Amino acid sequence: MPRQHIVVTYRATDEEKALIASTLADRADFTFLKDLPRRDRLAPFGKADALISWFPAREYPEGAYGLMKNVRLLQMVSAGVDHVDIDLLPAHVRIAANVGAYAQPMAEHVLAMILAVYKRLPWKHAKLAAGEFDQLSLNRTLRGSVCAILGYGGIGKAVADILRPLGVRIHAVNSTGTTDQDVEFVGTLTDLEAVLRAADIVVVSLALNRSTRGLLGRRQLAWMKDDALLVNVARGDIVDEEALYERLKTHPAFTAAIDAWWSEPLRNDAFRLDHPFFDLPNVLGSPHNSAMVPGALAEGMARAADNVLRFLDGKEPKGIVRREDYAG
Repeated sequence: MPRQHIVVTYRATDEEKALIASTLADRADFTFLKDLPRRDRLAPFGKADALISWFPAREYPEGAYGLMKNVRLLQMVSAGVDHVDIDLLPAHVRIAANVGAYAQPMAEHVLAMILAVYKRLPWKHAKLAAGEFDQLSLNRTLRGSVCAILGYGGIGKAVADILRPLGVRIHAVNSTGTTDQDVEFVGTLTDLEAVLRAADIVVVSLALNRSTRGLLGRRQLAWMKDDALLVNVARGDIVDEEALYERLKTHPAFTAAIDAWWSEPLRNDAFRLDHPFFDLPNVLGSPHNSAMVPGALAEGMARAADNVLRFLDGKEPKGIVRREDYAG
């Protein structure tokens, strides 16, 4: 088979370059775009068969989209593709999300957030620091609780695997309404009301696209129990910011654990909130770092390279997204 050409458009580390080479060197040649002088960064798009990218808008030089005559696959290193301007990509380019690449550390982060809220750890710590020894206030137990996982892909399944041994009952929502996993209930977004009403914990691990943007608004949040916990490790825009703030403000037993925010430095150049969430006592936050553990980025690249190898071998790549879910 003729050798293919892969263009890696972001600044890969030496470790990531070695991973790419060990996986693909027998089948392809590479260009690491950021190693080239700026004046030479456009031409490689004309000979590329596949691209490996993080943030195309920041990585592609002007004129790159018009040269993608031979590009058949855009493999993302990120798990989501909502930051990709799909309308600019030629119609023949398929886009693969790096599905499940960061699932295990993200599942651990979800567990940490749930336990921190259920055991009231930040609040008890603050009381101790203020000199109050509150030994008698009750915590909550996970055993017997219902966790609704919205987005039952790689991350959602990893969350279920880590919660199930603790006695948590899993209600899963995905695009097909079927799963071979051990769950108490599985459905689609058409079952959203019933799922939210039944849940003690709701974990958002959906992809952000046209159908999920603003999915959880005032009406949907009102379906949830007054003392429910909402955990978002996906994208901020899946949840209506104002609606969530008002729900938290008016329902003090309701809690949100937020890792994914509406405006973040990597996507919007700054962390900014339109509502003062951190003035509320029922919010726990982290800076969208649920996947950031040692080796996570290298693992993500390894999975991306494996998927490109599938493409080179003539197999269907994993994580191919539907353009109609994102375009427009």
